[in-house]
Amino acid sequence: MLDLKRQYQPIHQELLDAVGHVLLNQQFILGAPVAGFEQAAAERLCVSHAMGCSSGTDALWLALAAAEIGPGATVLTTPFSFFASVSAILRAGATAILADIDPATFNLSPTAVEAVLDGPGGKAVRAILPVHLYGQCADWTAFSRIGQERGLKLVEDAAQAWGSAWGGVKAGALGDIAAFSFYPTKNLSAAGDAGMVTTNSAELAERARMLRQHGMRRRYYHDEIGWNTRMDGFQGAVLQVKLRYIDGWNNARRTVARRYHALFHAAGMVEAGPYPAHGIVLPHEVPGSHHVWHQYVIRTPRRDQLREFLTARKIGSEIYYPVPLHMQDALKCLGYAEGAFPESERAAHEVLALPIFPELREDEQQTVVAAIAEFLS
Repeated sequence: MLDLKRQYQPIHQELLDAVGHVLLNQQFILGAPVAGFEQAAAERLCVSHAMGCSSGTDALWLALAAAEIGPGATVLTTPFSFFASVSAILRAGATAILADIDPATFNLSPTAVEAVLDGPGGKAVRAILPVHLYGQCADWTAFSRIGQERGLKLVEDAAQAWGSAWGGVKAGALGDIAAFSFYPTKNLSAAGDAGMVTTNSAELAERARMLRQHGMRRRYYHDEIGWNTRMDGFQGAVLQVKLRYIDGWNNARRTVARRYHALFHAAGMVEAGPYPAHGIVLPHEVPGSHHVWHQYVIRTPRRDQLREFLTARKIGSEIYYPVPLHMQDALKCLGYAEGAFPESERAAHEVLALPIFPELREDEQQTVVAAIAEFLS
């Protein structure tokens, strides 16, 4: 699925020098390495403020807490995402409610969101948390309109979407506040766990900085109960180096995705979708969006058998995600039953992520496509 050694080899000396500089200056928590990355990241995203933190999960919690979304507030999000999209809402003390996805993009459906907002629980909603899944922004034209018309905060879960954009505006600059993850598998990746909160609001940024250090504005004076969720200097240094290369890496991912498209069409396996009948449905890039292809996810009706077939041939694949959030044992408290979100549930049975990373070779992609063609023949 991913070979990070191919990314490391051309820049290993830069990374070693950056880590060595942290050791030399002993700035292990926040400090200049993190501040330098924050400034560079904010400039790259065209936002006013960027705050490094310890993980993408903490970034989601920080974004919500900074926006004062807590007990008594309800946040609407998707059931088809990583667990943190909902667990961060609950950790903030808020209530989570869900709306179904668009079957073509797997992102939160604005139509489904409006139906929930018009329903019995809609009046309690204070924020919408769309997830830019697989590296493609949610429909921000629609969500911006919904937020403005209904007076709701918009919190971006941009964990998988560094460098993606909607209408020329980068993920992380679209909503009131946003959260990124730099987990090692992400397009822009740390050498461990790390995350970031971005916003154009000075007030939200100030609260996020305070909350990531146990609620301190002054050392040892605690104004609120925050948390210890600071980025360490090593991650800031590594991310500064990788930030210089991320645009090229994302462009390479787009090339890999286009190559998959061409190879699958040439092999005659592609169905129009959004649902597969016998072959595969390819991932869809919405016009006006800029997809960074964190994952290349196909739909196929015999997904589990196909994955076993690929594994036997030593071809990596992954399922993002096999169980929608409303069906997770830990989230039974949300009160949803099987069948509540049919699009998410169907996607969970059909999606399969194929190998994609900037250094993936064309011959390797040909091997993947040939194996799938053999399975379907």
